[in-house]
Amino acid sequence: MDRRTFGILCQLLRHDGYVKRDGTVTLEEQVCIFLHIIAHHTKNRTIITRFNRSGETVSRYFNSVLNGVLRLHGTLLRHPEPVSDNCSDDRWKIFKNCLGALDGTYIKVNVPEIDKPRYRTRKGEIATNVLGVCNPNMEFIFVLPGWEGSASDSRVLRDALSRPNGLKVPTGKSNP
Repeated sequence: MDRRTFGILCQLLRHDGYVKRDGTVTLEEQVCIFLHIIAHHTKNRTIITRFNRSGETVSRYFNSVLNGVLRLHGTLLRHPEPVSDNCSDDRWKIFKNCLGALDGTYIKVNVPEIDKPRYRTRKGEIATNVLGVCNPNMEFIFVLPGWEGSASDSRVLRDALSRPNGLKVPTGKSNP
């Protein structure tokens, strides 16, 4: 994540996610703790040493930022609108009535040695498989992270469709 994106995330959390500076820990440090845990699947003990904070403090701020991110779901994830019949965008005009596009991507991760075989991609990298769905305006409408890199795209999609609050694919319109 670059500095600009980090700054935008902190501003969103400050104003719309209701995350505040608490005591001596700035909002930016809270977000760093959260992102470090999420990105590297780091244990609390490692964060305690790295950020020189108590376990209770790390846990409290992780949960505070997590709740802030969850409050932002309306801002970060958009409701899909179908591609209109009069769409002028060359990339989308052939997909009339489609809600968007989906694809999987790999994000490099650090995992314990015992888990590396599951997270090894077909190209040998250690990564997690993330399914993302975006609308024609390139806004995310669904994200499913956390699958090991060796999982096939069809398996990840099947999981996304089978979850109670997962990806919902509307039924098609009937054309007379």
